[in-house]
Amino acid sequence: MNKIEHLGIAVKDAEQSKRLFAKLLGVEPYKTELVESEKVETIFYQLGPNKIELLRSTDPDGTIARFLEKKGEGFHHVAISVDDIYAEMKRLKEAGFELLSEQPKQGADQKLICFLHPRSTNGLLVELCQDIRG
Repeated sequence: MNKIEHLGIAVKDAEQSKRLFAKLLGVEPYKTELVESEKVETIFYQLGPNKIELLRSTDPDGTIARFLEKKGEGFHHVAISVDDIYAEMKRLKEAGFELLSEQPKQGADQKLICFLHPRSTNGLLVELCQDIRG
């Protein structure tokens, strides 16, 4: 594992949150992207080497919508950059961590992603991210 890739924050209203975080962070988002497979709109801010990702559900039955209903807006996950997501998934599964998918998925910002279930990480949703090489 290399570094924290980004922090994910669940939001209800993308436009209101985009303005709020631009004002808070002093920078405009560098990217907005729809990730159909995850039923989410993402909005990314770059802060030096660090990133913040806002997540808005595009489906009332999506995972972000359910998260917002249960917990409200706020911190959703920490994403960690890895060089080889397949090797890390194998290592973590063998170490007893619960993966939310058997194979990585295409995520936002040109990444392959896989989440670890919070019940195996002391309540923290962890996302593994690998840059898509191409």
